[in-house]
Amino acid sequence: MIKTGKTLIKKHRILDLLKNPNPSYSGKELLESIYTYRLISGNAYILAVGPKNDLPKEIFALRPDRVMVIAGESYLPAGYCYTIGSKSIDYKVDHITGRSNILHIKNFHPLSDWYGLSSIEAAAYSIDQHNQAGAWNQALLQNGARPSGAIIVKNAEGKPANISADQFARIKNMIDETFSGANNAGRPLLLEGGLEWKEMSLTPKGMDFIASKHSSARDIALAFGMPPQLLGILGDNTFSNLVEARIALWEQTVLPLVESTVERLNHWLGQFFGNEFLLTYDTDSVSALAIRKEKIWDRVESSNFMTVNEKRVAVGLAPIKGGDSL
Repeated sequence: MIKTGKTLIKKHRILDLLKNPNPSYSGKELLESIYTYRLISGNAYILAVGPKNDLPKEIFALRPDRVMVIAGESYLPAGYCYTIGSKSIDYKVDHITGRSNILHIKNFHPLSDWYGLSSIEAAAYSIDQHNQAGAWNQALLQNGARPSGAIIVKNAEGKPANISADQFARIKNMIDETFSGANNAGRPLLLEGGLEWKEMSLTPKGMDFIASKHSSARDIALAFGMPPQLLGILGDNTFSNLVEARIALWEQTVLPLVESTVERLNHWLGQFFGNEFLLTYDTDSVSALAIRKEKIWDRVESSNFMTVNEKRVAVGLAPIKGGDSL
């Protein structure tokens, strides 16, 4: 929808452009690309295509890994360089107005002037930990778990004995190259001569890798602004906190993401279509927020200090004639 003053407009050339941005994909696919690129890389780039000094006819979401920001001498970038294979195209930015055919939507980054911070960067350690735990578990299933321990050298009479430096180095290299790491977890150890294996720790089967994966998954979810209760981990979600988690996801993550994206689109499209129109979004169809709206309606309805029109404005409705008195 487009909002001009207090009037909602549901038919406009801006809406037509957003619904049918280009021949390749629909408006929903465009928004999906924008949000996905922003969540993964922290940056989303939108390109407006059309005749020079005229309104854009098509818009595209560009892959962030193909776009390079050309640093400017002030707080504005000098332009953007889009590269496909060996071909590169530069899109300039007006150093006074900031007008450009490319819209750059980015997350806040405390250490970069030109690029946004990806949620994946914030969760990188937890992601590596989660992947490594999965690789370790897979190796255990493939090879059968064997614990860490010590190799004891005995002579023919069964008494402890010594080995030469060459033998020690050969055995050590064999263990490091063949039996260490997640890919070799659980591989059977072949001992020769008087060598004997002795357990010195708990077996990997006895260690709870599932709990480690769940802990990493919670950290990853938090980095993306998702309540861990929605991951489906057994014991984390009951009906009551699942409902609250869905509401928190919308109010603390989804709606702020949509709001910031819409604000940047309004500022960018205003360069082409004028600033008398503003894009807005409708949350009435979001089932997760229906509970909060019902509570607001109940509080407004039961209040005896508000006029009818004040109640209608509070719930987003237009005032009516004769509704300004108690």
